[in-house]
Amino acid sequence: MYKRTAIFIILLLFPVVLAAQKAKPKNDSNYDDRLLHFGFSMGMNTMDFIVKQKPGSEYLAEVTSLKPGINIQIVTDYRPSTYLDIRFLPGVSFGQRNLDFYDSQRVRFDSVQIPSSFLDFPLLLKMKGMRLNNSRPYIIGGVSFRYDLAGKSESLQFGSGGAESQIKLNRADFYYDIGAGIDFYLPYFKLTIEAKMSTGFRDLLNHNPELPAHYQAIETLRSQMWVLSFHFE
Repeated sequence: MYKRTAIFIILLLFPVVLAAQKAKPKNDSNYDDRLLHFGFSMGMNTMDFIVKQKPGSEYLAEVTSLKPGINIQIVTDYRPSTYLDIRFLPGVSFGQRNLDFYDSQRVRFDSVQIPSSFLDFPLLLKMKGMRLNNSRPYIIGGVSFRYDLAGKSESLQFGSGGAESQIKLNRADFYYDIGAGIDFYLPYFKLTIEAKMSTGFRDLLNHNPELPAHYQAIETLRSQMWVLSFHFE
């Protein structure tokens, strides 16, 4: 978990290196000066869980490896001022999380594969720095609503243990998003590379008293996503 956070912080600080650029001819265009403009986005994600165990539990649940997924979004950008944009990026994201369970001896005895197909509705504030030649760094933050189409109204049947395991997750969740990126001004369009962390507010686990003991040992199960996006505007 700490390694993933460290990598994300490095990505946030990356735009600072642009300050060392030498002066170059600017690609002048009007798409960045419009009050409203549109585009599309494609990207990669890794989905994770933030697991909080109940105090004194003999079990441990965690996502030990991250699986790559994809994001596809439509960009709607409203520019109320020179250095501030309001962005709405509805879209879909697909991915999978493997939740592994360990006993007190750190031996894995069960694993649950949880695929997700989210409808995404992020509303973000983009705070831009000064343009440096043909690039501009920025930071971004906001909230997102996501609805998991892969979730089931009934219990999902998974598990690699000797007995069949059951788990049920809530479909809807709100997230807070933080990230940073760089706008690259090309002759005919703007290419943006953006890294973002998205963390859910809600405990997704449906605490069914009939679940096995190692599921009952989970106090909260919150969703987290790490997204690398390429915006074309």
